[in-house]
This record gives sequence, C-alpha cells and structure tokens, in this order.
Amino acid sequence: MKLLLIGMGPGNGLAIAKRFGREGFEILMVARKENALQDFKTELASSGIKSTGYAADITDDVAFKQLLQQIVQEHADIEIVHYNASAYNPAKPSEIDLDVFNKDLKINIVGAILAVQAVLPQMKSRSRGAIFLTGGGTALNPPAFLASLGIGKAAIRNFTFSLADECKDYGIHAATITISGMVKAGTRFDPDLIADEFWRLYQQPQAEWEIEVHWV
Repeated sequence: MKLLLIGMGPGNGLAIAKRFGREGFEILMVARKENALQDFKTELASSGIKSTGYAADITDDVAFKQLLQQIVQEHADIEIVHYNASAYNPAKPSEIDLDVFNKDLKINIVGAILAVQAVLPQMKSRSRGAIFLTGGGTALNPPAFLASLGIGKAAIRNFTFSLADECKDYGIHAATITISGMVKAGTRFDPDLIADEFWRLYQQPQAEWEIEVHWV
C-alpha cells in the first residue's frame, strides 16, 4: 500500500511518513526541494521504510497537475493521499499583498483540490481509500497577523467536510485534524502524537468515521 504525502517536511510530514511507514506503507513524497527529499528518503530508509520523492512547485498549476498525473499513472495502488502543504506569510487583512495571497491560496487549498481530483478516481474504482488534510486552528480563531493562513485553513476545513459528504458512499474516508497550537516535539502538539492520531483515523471502521478532530 502507498501513501501520497504532499507537503513533506521535518515536522508533521516526516512524523506521518514514519508512522505509516512502520505499518508497511510505501511513502510517495512531494516537496519543493529535491535535496530535502533525498535527505528524507535516506532517513526513512534507515528505519526500513521505502519512499520515492517528487519535487514540485505547487504554485505552478500546470506543472503540479502534470506531476500528479505522472504519480497516479506510476502508482495504481495509492491507499491514502495526505495533503500537508501550507504557506506561512504573516500579514494583517489590510496589509495582504495580492500576489503573495494568490500564491498562498494555491499552496493552502488549490493544491489540495488538484491532488484529490487526481487520486480520487482510482479510489472510487476500488471503493476504498482515505484522504487526510492537515488543518489548523487559524480556521477557527484567526489572528489578524495570519489572515492569509487563516483563510487557507478555513478553506481546508470546509473542503474536507464537502469532500467527506461526496466520498462517504464510495468507502473513502475524508478527514482533517485542526491543530490549534504550534507543532513542537515534546509538547501536546508533538508531530508524533499528531501522526498517531491520523493513524487512529485511518483504522476507524466506516460506521465510526470522524471528519474532524480538534487538536487542542
């Protein structure tokens, strides 16, 4: 089985890759920098986890869609797609630069929509799968200086609920964890704890599927 993890990074991304990798998943990693992907691949391999890295700029719609199609063609057995990418560019509502905001939107929500649209057909054909999205507390309590991120996380949350409604009859579990705190090792917001929670969501029987976990 394979997990397509978009937005691979040293926090939640790596923790999720390790958690699911320990359970036998092969990890398909998407991140912006090729050298970072190679470092992650080496680290995962040291734990016996197989992975493949794909470098991508999510803000380039055309190139990102082409990469997603390539991944889907190369891997017909994607069990989970997890969208973990987000853009952090602090600015108050009155100070948002439109060009930056538009790029933030592409990373924070448009990329998630494109990823789901690419993988969903094969999941529907199998009548199983999971779509996970990393949410954030700014969706619920947006501070002024994180206006762009707040809008993006609110969109992720909304998208997850509408997606869950579409997918429930196909045996596909769509869910998000709304993380209301700074991700940091050794705290309540330790990425390993968050990864464990995503694993718990994956193991849920369909009758008990949750759409959102509010992590506080």
